Amino acid sequence: MLDDNLKSQLKGYLERVTRPIEIVASLDDSDKSREILSLLQDIASLTDKVSLDEKGDHPRRPSFSLGTPGEDIHVRFAGNPMGHEFTSLVLALLHVGGHPSKATQEIIEQINSIEGKQEFQTYISLTCQNCPDVVQALNLMAVLNPNISHTMIDGALFQEEVAEREIMSVPTVYLNGERFGQGRMSLEEIVGQLDTGAAAREAEKLNAKAPFDVLVIGGGPAGASAAIYTARKGIRTGIAAERFGGQVLDTMDIENFISVKRTEGPKLAAALEEHVRDYDVDIMNLQTAEKLIPAAKEGDLHEVVFANGASLKTHELIIASGARWRTMNVPGEADYTTKGVTYCPHCDGPLFKGKPVAVIGGGNSGVEAAIDLAGLASHVTLLEFGSELRADAVLQRKLNSLPNATVITNAETTEVVGDGKKVTGLEYKDRNDGSEHSLTLDGIFVQIGLSPNSHWLKDTVELNRAGEVVINERAQTSIPGIYGAGDVTNVPYKQIVIAMGEGSKAALSAFDNLIRTT
Repeated sequence: MLDDNLKSQLKGYLERVTRPIEIVASLDDSDKSREILSLLQDIASLTDKVSLDEKGDHPRRPSFSLGTPGEDIHVRFAGNPMGHEFTSLVLALLHVGGHPSKATQEIIEQINSIEGKQEFQTYISLTCQNCPDVVQALNLMAVLNPNISHTMIDGALFQEEVAEREIMSVPTVYLNGERFGQGRMSLEEIVGQLDTGAAAREAEKLNAKAPFDVLVIGGGPAGASAAIYTARKGIRTGIAAERFGGQVLDTMDIENFISVKRTEGPKLAAALEEHVRDYDVDIMNLQTAEKLIPAAKEGDLHEVVFANGASLKTHELIIASGARWRTMNVPGEADYTTKGVTYCPHCDGPLFKGKPVAVIGGGNSGVEAAIDLAGLASHVTLLEFGSELRADAVLQRKLNSLPNATVITNAETTEVVGDGKKVTGLEYKDRNDGSEHSLTLDGIFVQIGLSPNSHWLKDTVELNRAGEVVINERAQTSIPGIYGAGDVTNVPYKQIVIAMGEGSKAALSAFDNLIRTT
């Protein structure tokens, strides 16, 4: 199951465990069970610290549990955790085997204090880059607290269950039989939902902080770059982010980041955070900016108010709050989001195997999504608002060569249609003659670009018609002491490498102004 390279790497990891690991497999006669058994036998062959019981009697088959003698641990994988989930398996083995996690002592204490039965189930797909964060967080919680159990469930393997629960987006998390959450969630977010007093305590901590020399809002490439550059100047720097990594977390393959031939979004996001943590930067994650109160006069402090009611003050402010996926803004879209309307083809594509789907958008992202989905769906229809596709020619040729893909241009989507529970189709208008048409569908994948996260800046800094923060060549906004960087600004070409450069530019401008005015 594992090649020699993976075996060598895994053997090295397993040398770090300090207590025995018991794997109990509950299998049947299926091909998938044989795959899982082969994987588990490979793991058990690498170290005498791992034992394998192939005769488990758990009713969910195929699946396997991880445990250790004398500890009440409930971690289960229902499926073969390869692809993006292989890292989840490796970390689970390490943590069950006694290797410490990288979680802070504060979050570990929060997890240990959770009382009552907490039975989590996470439905995933092996191509989903958002799923491992959730699986790894809940596995760790189950290792640390005997009140918590967690089962990872491969939706492609348990399709009847997925259909019964009407799961059309992953990751989807259930807690004690009730839907708990969907989409990427960090360990801190999950614990925060269980610990109802966490938000108030965090707000109290933020309110007690002294003013920063430079405060960065946003933890994507622009924000991370800005924080590193200001911290290297030896000034008091803080970075507040809704989620560290930003859009990079939702990016699959990255092949145009200079000097790195290929990486994946979550890996780059983790590297960004690790680099920032090398410096004396106050990182405040899971903080959503809601309001900017600019300084009353030049030299006074700017203030940012957050969703939890807390506020932070700073001499210089760098706005790097990024962008989010643009929505169609048509009737039915919001009603059926995660019920057939989705924005992540890599995550949710496997849930639509053998079903008709549509992709909205004819740029590179849309055409790439249509090509990928054509290998799963019964048919893919791509709708483009303009008169021609905007994707690279090589992608268009590939799409046009597929027998189960159709391209419709000059198509304006007017409504998402459903039966109250899930998507059943969409309506669109032909922009040439005004005629209206219907498509019968099970899924709609929206790939129409980005919208800047600038809603919290209303009536403060200048914004253009697209809602982007207007900056000059020094990254300065219309208000002295406030700067912009990255995808939230009017700088063209939304690219990771450009955002990093803009972040460093904003930091240098902020430092220059700081030493001149304070």
